Amino acid sequence: MIRSAQAKHPNAPASEARKAVVLLSCGLDSATVLAIARARGFACHALSFRYGQHHRAELGAARRIARALGAVAHKTVRIDLRAFGGSALTADIPVPKNRSTREMERGIPITYVPARNTVFLSFALAWAEVLGARDIFIGVNALDFSGYPDCRPAFIRAFQRLADRATRIGAEGGRFRIHAPLMKWNKAEIIRAGLALGVDYGITLSCYDPGPGGRPCGRCDACLLRAKGFRELGIPDPALNR
Repeated sequence: MIRSAQAKHPNAPASEARKAVVLLSCGLDSATVLAIARARGFACHALSFRYGQHHRAELGAARRIARALGAVAHKTVRIDLRAFGGSALTADIPVPKNRSTREMERGIPITYVPARNTVFLSFALAWAEVLGARDIFIGVNALDFSGYPDCRPAFIRAFQRLADRATRIGAEGGRFRIHAPLMKWNKAEIIRAGLALGVDYGITLSCYDPGPGGRPCGRCDACLLRAKGFRELGIPDPALNR
């Protein structure tokens, strides 16, 4: 099932702008990537997923971000990764809390959703072909992250090769560009860049295990990495004051 909506914004890019598909969850990384893509002159088509994740507050936040950052369209696709489970985000497995940075750097955590970014990028590739877009943006990051294998440069390079070989556009001599502009940035650098582009981080949600109303738990890996970024910049996290 696909739900779509036009995300109207007074400064939305003109219709003749280059089109891009931007993967949009609800966190600070994907919000920053959407702002970057728009600043580069793309008409941004944001793509979110109801994939069986426990916390549905994510989807409301994604809609607010798409509207605030001038996406010309925003689709939410429903798939069900609960059918496979294997992750604390899609199965009845506790979300790890209060882990140290050193612990986060060891191994692949149970919050990893098997093949999630491969699935998401495949949907983005399909929509890009239909739109006639050649550019896809994703907010993966290989520094302040939780060890996910599908957030690394080798994965992006591999998917780039797949996109060029598995599509009509590729077969006809065209080429897709998979943009991962945050790949080598830490959280503080990401936040700084987003603030310069006008991102309101108060409407984002990075938590793996939010409470009622989407209140972040403050103790999961995502919350701790986010807090580290704001702390290094010496500024408060606006999401904690709402």
